[in-house]
Amino acid sequence: MRTTTRVAVVDDHELVAMAVQGLVESGEGLEFARHAASVGELVGPLLDADLVLLDLSLRDGSEPGENVRRIREWGADVLVLTSGEDPYLVRAASRAEVLGIVRKSMPKEALVAALVAASRGEIVPSTEWASALDSDPLLDGAPLTAREREVLGLYASGLGAREVAAQLFISENTVNDHLRRIRSVYHQIGRPAATKIELYQRSIEDGFVRAPRRD
Repeated sequence: MRTTTRVAVVDDHELVAMAVQGLVESGEGLEFARHAASVGELVGPLLDADLVLLDLSLRDGSEPGENVRRIREWGADVLVLTSGEDPYLVRAASRAEVLGIVRKSMPKEALVAALVAASRGEIVPSTEWASALDSDPLLDGAPLTAREREVLGLYASGLGAREVAAQLFISENTVNDHLRRIRSVYHQIGRPAATKIELYQRSIEDGFVRAPRRD
């Protein structure tokens, strides 16, 4: 029976991985397994990690939910590491089967404590995770319907009303009706979205569209 928990880190920045290795090796009952730049590189026929510290925003374009699913199917638990700059990704991670979501900027002692707790299979509470759950429109019943979220996501991503209509197999008039309703909802909650730029900003703030990637 193992007396230590093997911790792997998935991050496409090697310096981050090196820093995490030092933190893992300072934690009681923790053993550093290895570093991988992607989930595809991590998972394989050999299960050599019990807990994976997963970077939320990998540059390979992979989605947090899918990454978590693959790691869990491989057999390891997941603790997500984030810079907190992308509400879309944080919310996606909050819906996945993770033990917690922690910030890269947190004190090293706190991160080690989070790793130790996660190594025991414990949930790691954080303000990042609580905020994502509390504000997630897919979890707490947003004022926008599922169809309105679809319309907003496509329209805010740069498509015109006619193109949105074609993708969703609805009429252009219906798209415009949805957009009027969406703008009205934002106006009622004190967050104006009269222009397409404002709609784009609101959709990023609320996690309906991914924020531009920062390399």
